[in-house]
Amino acid sequence: MPAFRICSTWNILKPKKMNKNFFFENIKEFSFDENVFTKIEALIFNENKKEGELSFVFCSDAYLLKMNIDYLKHDFYTDVITFDYTEGDIISGDVFISIERIKENAEKYNVSFENELQRVMIHGVLHLVGYKDKTEEELKQMREKESQYLNILKN
Repeated sequence: MPAFRICSTWNILKPKKMNKNFFFENIKEFSFDENVFTKIEALIFNENKKEGELSFVFCSDAYLLKMNIDYLKHDFYTDVITFDYTEGDIISGDVFISIERIKENAEKYNVSFENELQRVMIHGVLHLVGYKDKTEEELKQMREKESQYLNILKN
């Protein structure tokens, strides 16, 4: 994990609020349902944490693979990498998301792009509040929490 923020080269589109930012790196900008931030705020509140600064970086497979190799020493594609800057109960971090993985997984699991994008954004924040996904039991709990927070605000 880097000991510094890696955001010096990001191109900011527009922050939802001062504490939640999103960026596009090495991909074409796109729009998404920003109500996901309300779900994320509910997640943080319901997990008894406080909101710090969160940044979501939407990027290409190649960009995220390079980060996975450089920072985590993992030579494989992934949909999300989370860098945790949390201090105490104040949740802060950078969540990098491969849009190509999101598109592929949405098709694979027969869900919408928006649904899969929100699931992965929530997944990244769940890591920041302390959930893991390395064991079968942890992964099961992570999936349950993803569904719980993904379904907030659904009609």
